[in-house]
Amino acid sequence: QVQLMESGGESVEAGGSLRLSCTASVNDYRTSCMAWFRQAPGKEREGVAFIDRRRADKDVSDSVKGRFTASQDSAKNAVYLQMNNLKPEDSAMYYCAAGVRAVLGCPRRTHEYQYWGQGTQVTVSS
Repeated sequence: QVQLMESGGESVEAGGSLRLSCTASVNDYRTSCMAWFRQAPGKEREGVAFIDRRRADKDVSDSVKGRFTASQDSAKNAVYLQMNNLKPEDSAMYYCAAGVRAVLGCPRRTHEYQYWGQGTQVTVSS
């Protein structure tokens, strides 16, 4: 069983920064792709950052590009989401997800990830 543990969510003021962390309990094909999703009340869960752990490729969604950066520490079996210049619209529950890498790369859609953490709350006040 794959377990994901997130941390780092807090309440901050607009313009502030946070760093979210996610540690996986295993390091095998089941966690070959890891991602950060977020979900605000009344909205659909959206992908924010995607990490191809085999190729060490990282990407973030257009909505956060230039402000958020994804990274990984293979030795710690962890991935991170550095969030800078936070805005009130970034307020959401942030989830770490893990899944199997496909031939063409890591998936981008919610239902393509098999394992999920419990989430960590980020609240940005104006």
